[in-house]
Amino acid sequence: MTAGYGPGGGTPTQGTEERGPQAAGDDRPGPLAPRIERPWPSAYPPPSVPGQPAPPSAYPPPSAPGQPTPPSAPGAEQPGLAGQPTIDIAPAGAYPPPSGTWSPPPQPGQWSAAAPAAPAYPGAPGPFPGTPALGPFPPGAMPPPGPSAPHRGRGLTVAALVLAGVLAVVTGVQAYQIDRLSDRVAATDGRLAAAREGAEVRLDGLEQRAGALEKQAGAAFNPEAIASAVLPSVFRVRAGQFTGTAFVVGKPAAGGAANLFTNFHVVESVWEGGGRQVFLERTDQRFPATIVKVDKDNDVAHLRATGRFSGLTTAPSPVKSGQQIVVVGAPLGLADTVTTGVVSAFRKDEDGSGQVIQFDAPINPGNSGGPVINGAKQVVGIATAKARDAEGIGLAVPIKTACDGFRIC
Repeated sequence: MTAGYGPGGGTPTQGTEERGPQAAGDDRPGPLAPRIERPWPSAYPPPSVPGQPAPPSAYPPPSAPGQPTPPSAPGAEQPGLAGQPTIDIAPAGAYPPPSGTWSPPPQPGQWSAAAPAAPAYPGAPGPFPGTPALGPFPPGAMPPPGPSAPHRGRGLTVAALVLAGVLAVVTGVQAYQIDRLSDRVAATDGRLAAAREGAEVRLDGLEQRAGALEKQAGAAFNPEAIASAVLPSVFRVRAGQFTGTAFVVGKPAAGGAANLFTNFHVVESVWEGGGRQVFLERTDQRFPATIVKVDKDNDVAHLRATGRFSGLTTAPSPVKSGQQIVVVGAPLGLADTVTTGVVSAFRKDEDGSGQVIQFDAPINPGNSGGPVINGAKQVVGIATAKARDAEGIGLAVPIKTACDGFRIC
């Protein structure tokens, strides 16, 4: 082990020296072993060429333990042996501080892995084991700049604004359509309400007209309807050898017995003979009846039967001339005979017994005691006689006279 010094009086280095052939022009007895120095990344000086000055080093040579590091002037020659390369050895874990021109090592995946540092010249040893090989990036091989966060933020903001605008437009269109639909629905409701009101008015008018028509129909003279309603209450009465007509009137008497009117002259023979029983006949049926009371002056008799029969309603007001009537009876013993006519007059009876109704409906013996019915199916009189040697002159006792005398209507 010997210490060698270069011609420039550099810092001695220690190491094992091996002799070699003496370089041409070197005044030393023989070549020394290569000097070992601390290398720095990407700052290895190129090997010296015999006869040319050594290029300046980017970093100062290491100092000996305990000695200050001498500054290296630009262009100063580094001590060394002529013709021998200088090998710098960096201790493990010793790296120089980064300079302003140093680029960061490549990140995994961005560029290809850096090639291991090549020795400064052929035959020179590489870095120690465990020391990473560092080298400069190739010129212009900087990583491409990626999209910056502000640009992405601005893009998202613009997209959000566009989406908000589209949503606002869609919302406005939908609101407009809903408003138009609401107006249409309101207009339709108005038309429906108007149509409903019109329909209700028309319906009310139709109901009023129907009521008026019903009243007219009721007031219209319909002999068939009158006969259908009256015939069940009209009977042929047989009193001894005489026959006539009787009809049920008013409400039933006590015990459910029916009250009937007929002419006195129909039951006169039985009454004068002291009898009180007569018979009511309808087709093949026969019901017993009793003479309760008679009015000889007005030619009216009151009968009572035990059967249950529907009674006829009496007219509340007197008839008038020209009013149509129906006469129901059993002329000549022929039951359920119906004739029609009009009231000819309402006049005073010639016998002075009171007023009588004159009508032109045909009647014959056997119609005596039969009801005279108006168009409202109400009893207005009791047929009692006809003019002899004349046609179309019949007489009837007003029903009011009979009701006032017997109080059964």
